[in-house]
Amino acid sequence: MKLKPVNIISGVTPEEFVKDYFSKGQPVIIKDFISKESPCWGKWSYDYFKEIAGDEQVNIYGKEDDAQNHVASPPIGKMTFGEYLDLIREKPTELRLFLFNLMKLRPELKKDVIYNDPTGGKVLQWLPLMFFGGEGSATRNHIDIDMSHVFISQFQGAKRVWLFPNDQSDLMYKLPYNFHSIANLKTSSQEKYPGLKFLDGYEAVIEPGDTLYMPAGWWHYIQYETEGYSISVRALPNSFTEKLKGARNLFITRYFDNFMRKVLKNKWLDYKISTAEKRANKAIRRLEK
Repeated sequence: MKLKPVNIISGVTPEEFVKDYFSKGQPVIIKDFISKESPCWGKWSYDYFKEIAGDEQVNIYGKEDDAQNHVASPPIGKMTFGEYLDLIREKPTELRLFLFNLMKLRPELKKDVIYNDPTGGKVLQWLPLMFFGGEGSATRNHIDIDMSHVFISQFQGAKRVWLFPNDQSDLMYKLPYNFHSIANLKTSSQEKYPGLKFLDGYEAVIEPGDTLYMPAGWWHYIQYETEGYSISVRALPNSFTEKLKGARNLFITRYFDNFMRKVLKNKWLDYKISTAEKRANKAIRRLEK
């Protein structure tokens, strides 16, 4: 597996960003996507979040390797938001909050974030989602189901992100009718998954104030170097084909997969794993020629 560092930019015009990154689908770290004048920088903290929403019940997510047969990993339990924040501050943990809509619970928080939209108005600023994780936790390698462009901004702690273009899906052992891979990019052996050694992607480490632009349809494996949290906002896919694919994933593919899993149970997962392995072997043979 080859990983190149992601470029870092600041002060670019929307015309420059759209031409050099957005239209080309090129990942990049943006240093000024969230304005330094935003109230969040001097206001937000774990203690502040506990004060305004500490009693809210939240879904907790754990290791995702145990949910290979699911489009989205189910939560493993609940606790209060305050209890969770205390936990990640006290010790490393694999527990995460996934697609947590704190700003829906507390809409006033939206006013604390001022965006410098480099797309010229394509970013859906009204749909922010938050992600919290403990030191050592990680998401499984996946592509986003809606095929949107994602801008993920770090507010606390540090994340390491590995990124790969969509055309390397077969080498990652992507499960059909799902949006993640069988292989764990960090822990799986290349003897078992030889396609991994042919991967050619990018690595980014984002810290408070950094925003990683992840192009539509790109694979990403996110690791929490420390405890922390981030906010993601999205922009719709560029082409009609990508928009259609995202809509199909949301409204057809995932429901078909759920139906087949209920009907065929483990046989459905066995079929998907077998298909993923066959596609990977075919992709390897093409490269070796």
